This record gives sequence, structure tokens and C-alpha cells, in this order.
Amino acid sequence: MNFGGLEEEFASLERAQAVVLPVPYDFSTTYQSGTRWGPRAILAASQNMEIWDEELGATYQAGIHTMPEVEPSAEGPEAMSRRVEQATAWILERGKLPVVLGGEHSITAGTVAAARRKHPTLTVLQFDAHADMRDRYLDSRFSHACVMRRVREGGRAASVGVRSMSEEEAAHLSAHPEPIWSTRAFRSLKGDWKPVLDSLSDEVFVTFDLDALDPGILPATGTPEPGGLDWYEAVDLLAAVSAKKRIVGFDVVELAPLPGQVASDVLAARLVYRLIGLALRSQTPANR
Repeated sequence: MNFGGLEEEFASLERAQAVVLPVPYDFSTTYQSGTRWGPRAILAASQNMEIWDEELGATYQAGIHTMPEVEPSAEGPEAMSRRVEQATAWILERGKLPVVLGGEHSITAGTVAAARRKHPTLTVLQFDAHADMRDRYLDSRFSHACVMRRVREGGRAASVGVRSMSEEEAAHLSAHPEPIWSTRAFRSLKGDWKPVLDSLSDEVFVTFDLDALDPGILPATGTPEPGGLDWYEAVDLLAAVSAKKRIVGFDVVELAPLPGQVASDVLAARLVYRLIGLALRSQTPANR
């Protein structure tokens, strides 16, 4: 199953500028499980959407190759993140854009580690309902609830849409402030996103946890939170980032498909496609 149901002309590894890496993993998922089915649901939905993007046009003509799924590790999220890091590094070594489909958010530790080896000064831009800044959760330092703590230990990050955190996380962030915008704080910018853009370096890796979006438009996630971003808030910020910065890779995580309700799957697939187009456009200085 390849992204977009593309013909070989546009799906071969040799000509592809973007490479999709499915990671069906939900070992440390809490509350509602099911993110292991997220990558397949996104791929299936992508084959039933129009591949002409209303704002970017025929993105698929740049070539989008889909790799086999990364086999899950039963050793836990730390071992799995290393496996994802190796696969992501393989993509980057070939000069391709990594497009990683989760799966739970813990895999981002691996994708970011690989991206930072190639782009040491990059900033991670997190879209998320949750801070994911615990130091340890359920005896693991690599749980999905800890992923941005690990990411920030290795470099810069900024976050948008955060509206849920533990008391421990709040205390840590009070002592160690980070550029984090809740949905309300983001909306108070009234479309002037300069503070967000100024928090980013020239190279950006985007990690998009789908629960950043409001559950009214995307209910299919394991830990939904009210008061999320809407579609245009998310994609307009991503467009603004791509116009000023270079997006060197991204992941889209935490889709937990609901049987018989494909709207969330389609939204996720459309978001992935839009992000591919924006990221590829951002590679060309003339487009920034």
C-alpha cells in the first residue's frame, strides 16, 4: 500500500523526493490504544483523496515513495526509538524528506535524533494537546508522555496547542521556561505568528500529534482534549513556517482509528500530504 495510490512513475524510491515511513507502534500508549493502526488508516485514506492539493497543486509529481512498515520492538519505547532512528537516518542519507507516520508519539525521539545528526541546529516544532514533558512515566523515560523532555534535552523546541500537563510538568516549565503556546495563547496572536517563527531556527523538524486538533474535527486519538486547533489554524501556521524556514522532516502521530468513522483518517492523510508539499516547497530559497 503506497501513499496516495500513486503509479510507479511517481512512487519509486529513485525519483521520490519524499519517503513515507510507517511505524505501527503503541507500546506505551495510555488511555485508549489503537495507534498501531494509524499508519495503515492514513495510507488507506490517502488512496481515496484527490491528489491535487487546493493550495499547492500536484505535490505528488515530486515523487512520494512508501517504505515497508518498521517492525515493532517488544523491548519497549527506547529500543523502538533507536529502530526508528536508524530507518529515518537511512532516508536522510539519501537526500530524501522523511515523512514518518505513527504510531504513538514516543517514536519522535528516534526521528528527531536522526534529523539532528544531519541538521544539528534544527528546532523541533511540536503540535500537541499535551506538553509531553514528564521526566519519567510508568517507569519509562521514553514513554510518549516524556518524549518532548527527551527532545528538549538534545536541542531547541517550540510547542503549539498545548492545553494539558501534569503538576510535575508545570513545575518544571515554571523553573525552565520554554516557548509553548496553548490554543488560547496562540489565538491571542491574531494571526501575527512572528513570536512562534522567531522561536525557530532556520531548519525545522515538525512533530504533529493529532490531538493538537480539536476532537470535534479529529476524535480518533487516544487522549483527546477539548479546545484544540482547527484545520486552518494548523495548516496556515505550517505554511507560514515553510515560507520562512526549511522543514527538513516531519512526523504525524497518535491517530487511533475509529471503526466505521473515516473522517479522522482522511484529515490525517490530507495533513500529511499538505505537509509534504509545504516541506518540499521550503527546500527552495526562492519559495521562502
